[in-house]
Amino acid sequence: MPRRPPPEGGPPLLVACALGIERFALRGGRGGDRTPVVTLRTGMGPQSAERAMAKALRQGAVTEHSPVIASGFCAGLAPGMRPGDLVVADRTRDHRPGAPEVTCHDNDMLRRALRARGLTVHTGLLCGSDHVVRGAERAELHAAGAVAVDMESAATLRAAAGSGDGPVRPVAAVRVVVDAPEHELVRIATVRGGISAFRVLRSVLPVFFEWHRSLLLPRR
Repeated sequence: MPRRPPPEGGPPLLVACALGIERFALRGGRGGDRTPVVTLRTGMGPQSAERAMAKALRQGAVTEHSPVIASGFCAGLAPGMRPGDLVVADRTRDHRPGAPEVTCHDNDMLRRALRARGLTVHTGLLCGSDHVVRGAERAELHAAGAVAVDMESAATLRAAAGSGDGPVRPVAAVRVVVDAPEHELVRIATVRGGISAFRVLRSVLPVFFEWHRSLLLPRR
């Protein structure tokens, strides 16, 4: 169940993730300016993510104006990616054939702020899957234009964006690479990479708060 935020600070920011360890990292800090945050653990897989997001919206855990960030770990697809690198999606697309893409909001701001912290950031299409991607399938997704893949971001943002009726909800996806072409999780040596990815994930909360605040500013 999502944890409800305090009422002040504008519409709350919802940060969605799949795993308990991701939630543990992402709830490790708070906005010093009383940034209202709801941390939602969706469970693994696109169906669980879509159901959890729809339930949170239906129960009023967030408002129709609340920004949503899908976060957690992902598999990098591009050669040269390393555990601990970040992926800031400019759009997401789920695993269903012909599925529409969801465009992410103000990803330039997120990318600049994360790089200013000395983090390595990749951007592009974040592809959805309903299973763990390995080997040749990883290469195929990269050849089709994706920079990373995970099982929940696309479903989460699709559910958050809704049908397109009413206000446009700002959405974003920021994932930490824990598995990459030259650093697959099947190797024992990648345990160290997993620890690096966890530390990076725990460090990104202040940037999420900055993104949330920037959305509250009047547009010129």
